[in-house]
Amino acid sequence: MKAQECIAIFNKAISNYHIADNVDTNIQNPFEQGSIEALMYLKNWIDTVQWHLEDIIRDPKIDLQKGMEIKRRIDHSNQNRTDTVEHIDDYYIELFKNVVPNTNVTINTESPAWVVDRLSILCLKIYHMQEQVDRQDAAPEHLKKCQDKLNILLEQQADLTASFDQLLEDFASGNKKIKVYRQMKMYNDDSLNPVLYKKK
Repeated sequence: MKAQECIAIFNKAISNYHIADNVDTNIQNPFEQGSIEALMYLKNWIDTVQWHLEDIIRDPKIDLQKGMEIKRRIDHSNQNRTDTVEHIDDYYIELFKNVVPNTNVTINTESPAWVVDRLSILCLKIYHMQEQVDRQDAAPEHLKKCQDKLNILLEQQADLTASFDQLLEDFASGNKKIKVYRQMKMYNDDSLNPVLYKKK
């Protein structure tokens, strides 16, 4: 699955989320369960909900108890995000498993799924920056500043799209070797986080 296919799915998830625009909306994944499309949709849905949770928690007048609940929800979301990225990497590993690497093959600085993660976040940035550009209640200076930022985000998306597709071509041709290091996060593991295992 190349970049534009990913972006189309991400934009669909973002659009569907904003129908209700509520962090408690249940996901209605339109793609076949177990498909890479469904996994991509899930990835962006997680990102989109978390984006709005991050907005909510920055309210300076938020109730402290509610703020702590949202912080824990964000922590859980981050773990789901990482797990989903690793499932996406499994897809690309399987896709290129029979490619024979060329002599002096190199590896990339990040796995394909973490590039997908960046594409997903970029789609969210573009959507919400466009919202700012379209505001009717904002000063012209704000609109100009946001349009300048939007232009940069769109350029970044075009560059990342081309780079990702080139990376996939390099995997397919054997010019790069796909290699994945799992995140192995420690703070959510009650056998690795000393604050948690010392309380047992």
